[in-house]
Amino acid sequence: MEKAGPTGGPGLKAFVITVSDRCSRGQAEDLSGPELAAMLADAGFEVVGKAIVPDERPDISKAVIKAARAADLVVTTGGTGIAPRDRTPEATRDVIDLEIPGIAELMRIESLKKTPNAALSRAVAGLLGGSLVVNLPGSVKGARENLLAVLPVVRHAVELARGSVRDCGR
Repeated sequence: MEKAGPTGGPGLKAFVITVSDRCSRGQAEDLSGPELAAMLADAGFEVVGKAIVPDERPDISKAVIKAARAADLVVTTGGTGIAPRDRTPEATRDVIDLEIPGIAELMRIESLKKTPNAALSRAVAGLLGGSLVVNLPGSVKGARENLLAVLPVVRHAVELARGSVRDCGR
């Protein structure tokens, strides 16, 4: 596993949600969720929870709300493509207060350097209260690469959302 580097830090908590019909029914093993949890821990986050939910818009939304109550960073893995059951972006938009398109754009830009299929990603990112929510692909490789792309900005985004950063024109 590629190391993410120290971007989390003391007090920052993360929650990982895997969105998959098959994993939620026990028909497949969740590989992306544990990979992301390990990466986040390596980056200095305290991983306070993991969940697996089916590709159902209400279930995804409820899981994101619950996770945001417990963590500063909520990452979802799965359901970001164009398959008929992929509804993670819609479920995320249903609950976030503020969309942050630059985070999703950064993930797509970095992914396009590796595969043209990145153009099919519909991942979104945004704030739910003071928590940052980021949709990641469902594949282990895609989830890992996309998380690595955004980790450098995650801490600053969380600090801004909390009101911890004061810009005095510097």
